Amino acid sequence: MKPCLLSLILLLPTLAAGVADPGRLQQEFITEMTTRYGFDAQALSHLLEQAKVRQSILDAIARPAEKRLDWGQYRKIFLTRGRIRGGLRYWHDNAEALARTEERYGVPPEIIVAIIGVETRYGRHAGHYRVLDALTTLGFHYPPRAAFFRSELREFLLLAREENADPTALLGSYAGAMGKPQFIPSSFRSYAVDFDGDDRRNIWENDTDVIGSVGNYFARHGWQRGQPVTRRVQGVDASLQAVIKRRYKSYTTVGSLRDAGVHLTRHLPDELPATLLALHDGERTEYWLTLDNFHVITRYNHSPLYAMAVFQLADALRHLHDRKTQ
Repeated sequence: MKPCLLSLILLLPTLAAGVADPGRLQQEFITEMTTRYGFDAQALSHLLEQAKVRQSILDAIARPAEKRLDWGQYRKIFLTRGRIRGGLRYWHDNAEALARTEERYGVPPEIIVAIIGVETRYGRHAGHYRVLDALTTLGFHYPPRAAFFRSELREFLLLAREENADPTALLGSYAGAMGKPQFIPSSFRSYAVDFDGDDRRNIWENDTDVIGSVGNYFARHGWQRGQPVTRRVQGVDASLQAVIKRRYKSYTTVGSLRDAGVHLTRHLPDELPATLLALHDGERTEYWLTLDNFHVITRYNHSPLYAMAVFQLADALRHLHDRKTQ
């Protein structure tokens, strides 16, 4: 036993050396921000000293709902009467901005409303963490994705400088997503728009900017105006499991899947790119044919559960909205 214990003791410094030291990472980050982006080293060091490392953030990111729940459990969170009623009110209150966004970007109102409804329940739950705390915690104390979150911290500081905003005041989710549409900082800098012409991109309080920004995000990621999102199908057997496993990319066609025995409940052109998605609800499995616009939704959140929840909430909103306006 003693030789093994001695070997372990001798190995510990080597193991520790492989784990990045948060203090060293922070100093390297400050150096990058000063040399590449012109930040003042002393001011930036003082700002980062104000950030609080929060265990609740580390706990939350370790247990995302998309990995814990099956489709039936996940659906019950978002397909509720309250969320649908709230979506209809949001649509009514912001009808002009939604119509203008559809005209400019081609994204229908129900999809934009559903995104905001799933993300923050129309702004009611936009996050209570300081973005600075979230990105500092994850960027320096969460090794699995630390490099990504340090890049988002960089984008956040650039955002705050460009928008003349106080980086200690902006709030968001445990992962640093911000405002009613929950844009991460890099998405804000790339896709947020000033849609009401007041020279500000305010995704926290200005619904016109929120709606235009979501529309721009979808358009820039390839949303196809007037095209469907997904269709429920039957006739899927074991021979199609390889297609199901490649759910994030439409690499076959509707016609090929029809030839393989997949039965569509509604007609779609044979040439449309498509793939298959299996959703598990307890002991039941649903099969869906997913199209390019479905995969655009997954660019907002990579989970197919998320994209399906957005689609089904949008579908419910469209049906009730049309019924009320007839």
